Amino acid sequence: MAFKPFSALRRGLGMVWRAVDVSRRTFMNLLFLLFVIIVLMILSSGGVKPIGEKTALVLELKGDLVEQYQSSFQDTVLDSVGGDSKRSVRLRDLMTVLDAAAKDKNLGTVVLLLDQMDGGGMAMLREIGAGIERVKASGKKVVAWGGAYDQKRYLLASHADEIYVHPMGMVMIEGFGGRRNYYRDALDKLGVTVNLIKVGTYKSFAEPYIANGPSEAAQEADSFLYNALWQDYTGQVEKNRKLPAGTIAKWIENLPQEMEAAGGSAAKVALQAKLVDGLKTQDEIRAMLVKRGVYEDRIKSFRQVGYHDYLGRHPQKPFGDAIGVITAAGNITEGTSGPNTVGGITTANLIRQAREDDQIKAVVLRVDSPGGSAYGSELIRRELELTRAAGKPVVVSMGSVAASGGYWISMAADEVIADPATITGSIGVFTILPTAEKVSDKLGIHTAGVTTTWLADAYNPLRPIDPRFSQLVQSSINHVYSEFTAKAAQARKTTVAKIDEVGQGRVWTGAQAKERGLVDRLGSYRDALASAAKRAKLGDDYRVAYVERPVSRIERFLNMMGASTAQAVNIQVKLGLLEEALPSGPMAQVAQDMAWLKDVADGRKPFAAVTHCMCGTP
Repeated sequence: MAFKPFSALRRGLGMVWRAVDVSRRTFMNLLFLLFVIIVLMILSSGGVKPIGEKTALVLELKGDLVEQYQSSFQDTVLDSVGGDSKRSVRLRDLMTVLDAAAKDKNLGTVVLLLDQMDGGGMAMLREIGAGIERVKASGKKVVAWGGAYDQKRYLLASHADEIYVHPMGMVMIEGFGGRRNYYRDALDKLGVTVNLIKVGTYKSFAEPYIANGPSEAAQEADSFLYNALWQDYTGQVEKNRKLPAGTIAKWIENLPQEMEAAGGSAAKVALQAKLVDGLKTQDEIRAMLVKRGVYEDRIKSFRQVGYHDYLGRHPQKPFGDAIGVITAAGNITEGTSGPNTVGGITTANLIRQAREDDQIKAVVLRVDSPGGSAYGSELIRRELELTRAAGKPVVVSMGSVAASGGYWISMAADEVIADPATITGSIGVFTILPTAEKVSDKLGIHTAGVTTTWLADAYNPLRPIDPRFSQLVQSSINHVYSEFTAKAAQARKTTVAKIDEVGQGRVWTGAQAKERGLVDRLGSYRDALASAAKRAKLGDDYRVAYVERPVSRIERFLNMMGASTAQAVNIQVKLGLLEEALPSGPMAQVAQDMAWLKDVADGRKPFAAVTHCMCGTP
């Protein structure tokens, strides 16, 4: 009988497929069985056991404070640098825990452990601080302990009744502001010319590419902004710690001498300045809490409940009339959401979804964005406008940053509420058109060809920009700025001229923006929810529904198995399924700046109108 290779191949592939299919079904059956076992264990245990009296809620906050979790593998690559899975603390979850703690009669103490907490803008920190104050107002003691209080951690700690630091620890309050990198000379040496076309005297985002230092306008605006934020910060800390005004500034001024007098002990210096109430090691704090609470032999410590455990005891209501909350956190792009981005199409679709949901009676847009694409911003703004037209109230809650494009998407609301420390405004537009004709000259590269019109090759990165193209782009940028100011004037019920006075790319704090009529009032995220509920006549017993991008099957599976997305990313990076994350270190900022220049230049359009503010959270 003749050997038939194709038949043998088919039989072999068939055997492989059957083996794979059997393995798949076996795995899924085992997974289902595990799920059933877990459910039965929960049911047999009688559900979540209540906590006992005098329990201490331990808030050990690890990772960045964020408005929303990044929701895809690619979104968390930057959180996986160096192979460590970096956690995040979502603001709304922390607020749920604090508000529940304020009402819980079984809790006697709340313990803040902040050494591993990172990130978070001033508005976010103020929101959490207000939650801590509500816990204190309910009669519970709040105790903070740590070894490394940086500026942001200390602001939260200052709300505690008692602050303790490790004897080898420190409190480091530095102030606001810093230096940016400027690349004009470097780009000149490379032969790259950055053509900036903008509207807005204070629109300083692109200055690092066209100058070797900040303009006078940029310095004026930055100084005004940072001084206001610093006054807000020191005012909060001095009020919380019952210190005279000016104490923090004086402490920093005299810090070198104080350190020397204390023998180099930063902890003693903090104690002498009354920034902390005592120096205690971890075991000493534990002993203190055991004495104040209840000793549990099972854990050989004081009776306690952790952050994640306590959060799990307070799930959101699944049904009923709701306020739909949509979070816009990150740079605004035209398309779908990606790493640290607000996709114009994605977010517009979410708003439309909320508008068409009969159970959602009002919408709150939580904004934490420095801006980005003008077109992407308009997609979002338009959907909010349609939502209002459909009869559903829209309230904007500004987080730490709601500037430029972040302000654009806030202009179609019934009410705009900002935190006093929100960074907002920056009403201005620009585009960047890099060219490398000098590089071509150095390398001996020549370009030539035939076009049917002058516009076909008007922007060739290897040639100087055609003046006619510059004129065309300037006209377009002027038009976008005109649209920006006109829409802002209509939203704020004022004139274009008055918006232009406070526009021109100028950045303001929330308090300054309120004084200039750019926002309706100062308040918190809770205030925005309350306003939306009142406008929709929902009363006090309403549901909060977070309208977010659907979670993929693989993400749902990993969550069910208890793995974080960042851990999954690490696995894929190590297996070579994903590229390594960006390098950390001093060159990371340079790489990020250059990437921004490339991203703007590589847009799908001949040029992109950008409404972005170089105003990261201080």
